[in-house]
Amino acid sequence: MTAGDPATHPPSPIVTSGGTTGAAATDVALEMRGIVKRFGPVVALDGVDFTCHVGEVHALVGENGAGKSTLMKILGGAYQPDEGEVALFGSRVRFAHPLDAQHAGISVIHQEFNLLPHRSVAQNIYLGREPHRFGLLDDRALKRQVDALLRDLGIEHLVDPNAPVGELSVAEQQMVEIAKAMSFDARVMVMDEPTAALSSREVDVLFGLIRQLKARGVTVVYISHRFREIFEIADRVTVLKDGAWVATRARDGLESSELVRLMVGRDLADYYPERAQPDQLGDVVLQVRGGGNAALHDIDLEVRAGEVLGIAGLQGAGRTELARALFGADPFTAGEVRLRGEPIVNRRPRDAVRRSFGFITEDRKSEGLSLRQPIADNVVLAHRALRPLLARLGRSGRKGHPSVQELTTSVDLRAAGLHQEAQFLSGGNQQKVVLAKWLATAKDLLIFDEPTRGIDVNGKAAIHHLIREAARDGMAVIMISSELLEVVGMSDRILVMREGRIAGVLPGGSTEAEIMALATHGEAPTDAEHARAAAAPATVHGGAT
Repeated sequence: MTAGDPATHPPSPIVTSGGTTGAAATDVALEMRGIVKRFGPVVALDGVDFTCHVGEVHALVGENGAGKSTLMKILGGAYQPDEGEVALFGSRVRFAHPLDAQHAGISVIHQEFNLLPHRSVAQNIYLGREPHRFGLLDDRALKRQVDALLRDLGIEHLVDPNAPVGELSVAEQQMVEIAKAMSFDARVMVMDEPTAALSSREVDVLFGLIRQLKARGVTVVYISHRFREIFEIADRVTVLKDGAWVATRARDGLESSELVRLMVGRDLADYYPERAQPDQLGDVVLQVRGGGNAALHDIDLEVRAGEVLGIAGLQGAGRTELARALFGADPFTAGEVRLRGEPIVNRRPRDAVRRSFGFITEDRKSEGLSLRQPIADNVVLAHRALRPLLARLGRSGRKGHPSVQELTTSVDLRAAGLHQEAQFLSGGNQQKVVLAKWLATAKDLLIFDEPTRGIDVNGKAAIHHLIREAARDGMAVIMISSELLEVVGMSDRILVMREGRIAGVLPGGSTEAEIMALATHGEAPTDAEHARAAAAPATVHGGAT
């Protein structure tokens, strides 16, 4: 993609305080031109251009390693560019320290919040800037300032200024970070993966706050891997790839298929592997009839060998609860579960592991990996837990099992070596380690809960192909995802949940609208409607793929 492409919006010229060279000084909030950053022989940024307008929500997207974080660290004063210029509201700036950027009106909200958990909300917002009276901390003045700030942002009913930050939800902590940024009179705010740990309702609250900031003229740089959010909140989108600027597009008229092509260099049609054909499916591996517990009611489902059964539904619909019940973490207390026709009861996860189940959990860092252990140790975690059971059953637990090297090769793990600690891998490669761990023991059923959360678009494609490959090898696969595009692209059948129950089952190729209709108390489409949908071109965010 070149700047001469008529559909591309090239950056506006630098505007200095002494005059303009083509763009109104009041319109351009931020301009970064020709930014180059080298780390030894590695060129992290190669002449990147990036321009934001006043009151704009500008999404910055790209694969991991594309240069997004490096560019924002230059903006935030953590790095200095080797070449290029930065202008803020028409004046050239160069920040030697993050405090310089902060004083200039730039605030960066990282994925890992910079808050003190044992201090109150008010103390965190004005840390180091607390009002004093007669040399002592003025608590009343601090309370007045914080109350006014929260009221001004419209979140006074959502955040208690006296509450310790450590007792707040992730969404509430994020609001505290935004309030802290506004207390510095932020004019440009960078949000790095702000919804990674939020529920759908919390995302709605955050988006409402972003729209308030936009209405005030605050410029928001929004970094995310989640396409749906980008299309909902952004005004424009800039794509980086391999440290270089690829394109800047207005959101209106931009299609997901084009965004994928810009980011990874291939079309969306090639992004998801082919679904299984009916004659490629085997016998029923897992069957549940009338399954229930405190969170689930009257669950009926079945999944066949070679099939990817997608689970969709709104936050709180019971998707993760279903996965945990199947795996014995929160067992069913009612109903019947059959594995290849035989009744089973998984009272704890070890029972499920013994029966060749694998569970790739939603939170790989806290539940799927030992981050400070080498890759090799992580891969054999499930096998080691199973080995005492196998020994009691008269088996060694070794014969017939692939080696760690074979397992990591099978998932195309990219790492410095098997000795590398899991914490230093990218999100996509961490997920591959978790998958390799379960491939060491699981032979019948693999359950994926949010398999590509926090993973860049190219890493997602790799995980998708590994999921499909597991199904082709004869495993039954259950895949839970909040991204409807992923559910549509990956599933042979789609089970939709609502309020802890099965709202309906849709065939592969159903649309996002059909899924949402079931998830939100709508009616299941008729067979005739399915036939019409199958005959029509697939659409993503209003554009044909």
